[in-house]
Amino acid sequence: MQFQQRLLQLQDNLLNFAYMLTCDREEAQDLLQDTTLKALDNSEKYIDNINFKGWIFTIMKNIFINNYRRVVRSQTMIDQTEDLYHLNLPQESGFDTPEGTLSIKEISKAISSFPDEYKIPFSMHVAGFKYQEIADKMDLPLGTVKSRIFFARQRLQIILKDYR
Repeated sequence: MQFQQRLLQLQDNLLNFAYMLTCDREEAQDLLQDTTLKALDNSEKYIDNINFKGWIFTIMKNIFINNYRRVVRSQTMIDQTEDLYHLNLPQESGFDTPEGTLSIKEISKAISSFPDEYKIPFSMHVAGFKYQEIADKMDLPLGTVKSRIFFARQRLQIILKDYR
């Protein structure tokens, strides 16, 4: 069977896979078109004894990943000003008014009211430690660390619910 015929027979499957990757019909159709063109452009690289369907689906997956990375890179802002002006601008907090924000002092006070068994792992997690690192440092099972952090979050939400 000819390369083009095999490719045409896979179009419905490829469209379903593209839709699963993108969750958007137009983007899925664009991805299908890009994949079809790339496969046709590289048809001489296909070796007959290789799984054709797998080869085409790999092309689609790679195009999707490359497009995703390109979008992420284009949305990343690099501050090249001499004094890092853009990085030092105040960030939006998401609250409409200053009264809607919590002060660090209020949050710290709430966290310090926790018993040490919750306060220490929660504080370490907020500081950037990974669950496994916390478990190792505290000599606790991983599940215990995760549940203590979860309960500390819940408790913090209850204590600070009036500030929402």
